[in-house]
Amino acid sequence: MKIVLVTPEIPYNTGAIGRTCVALDLELILIKPYGFSLEEKAVRRAGMDYWKHVQLSQFDSWDAFVADRKPQRESLYFFEQYGAQSVYDPEYQQDGYLVFGCESKGLPASVLEGMEDRTFSLPMRSPLVRSLNLANVATAVVYQAMRTQLS
Repeated sequence: MKIVLVTPEIPYNTGAIGRTCVALDLELILIKPYGFSLEEKAVRRAGMDYWKHVQLSQFDSWDAFVADRKPQRESLYFFEQYGAQSVYDPEYQQDGYLVFGCESKGLPASVLEGMEDRTFSLPMRSPLVRSLNLANVATAVVYQAMRTQLS
């Protein structure tokens, strides 16, 4: 499995997700533009001394990523606050791409267009919370996706 961050804005989240990727031996794919530099101390601090071990791939745009990787539609899983389906619904492919948008805006409409059946959300019970931290969501999702593969 691979985690894809589309235009991430907060270096701490990217660093923490990178550390999760190292722990689970997953590739981290970043789609530009970023709201920070990968050289920032914040990325390395959140990723701790694990950042150097991140299997990192970078692409200039979503279109460049799709052109290079040519992902099968069934291998794409998009995560949005208002996704029509729960993260608990799909049967995740072992080589799936778990795709997350930036912290302030989520995924661009152009990326989600025609992918309504591939869009999922992490349930929140309380109406008092607008959203969850991206690093927390990505970690919860990837463990759910991998739960049958880790045993």
